[in-house]
Amino acid sequence: MIRTVSVEQEPWDSADATRLRAAQRAELDARYGNDDHEPGEPPTGETVSVFLVARDADGAALGCGGLRFLGDREAEIKRMYVEPPARGTGVATAILRALEDAAREAGVRTLLLETGTAQPEAMRFYEREGYRRIENFGPYHGEPLSVCYARDLP
Repeated sequence: MIRTVSVEQEPWDSADATRLRAAQRAELDARYGNDDHEPGEPPTGETVSVFLVARDADGAALGCGGLRFLGDREAEIKRMYVEPPARGTGVATAILRALEDAAREAGVRTLLLETGTAQPEAMRFYEREGYRRIENFGPYHGEPLSVCYARDLP
């Protein structure tokens, strides 16, 4: 079932944004068996300039994602997450397209992202949505659990 969702910018520290990010971290901790699975500097409200939350028609928060601008017309997708009951319903695609639109509006030409080897669903999703696998970049270089992707924005 495809859901109708709205995707809007919200403060990093809003109640729903905080709850969704905590759920994402808990899921990744369980998948990787520890809480040390994110190389580099953790994202914060200061480093993630755009943070979006997807909501259903009743206003319930279903997922989130953010952009960390890297300079030189690049940005990294951070904290992309959809609650398990909403997966496969178009929520992730709606968030991703809204992030791409926000990136374009900011002059970004290339979006980068990192996911991990214990997240095959995420890898399939990004590949289906036109992202190409690239050599690990920045803090993910040489990290065996990291898998990186990029997409040039038209």
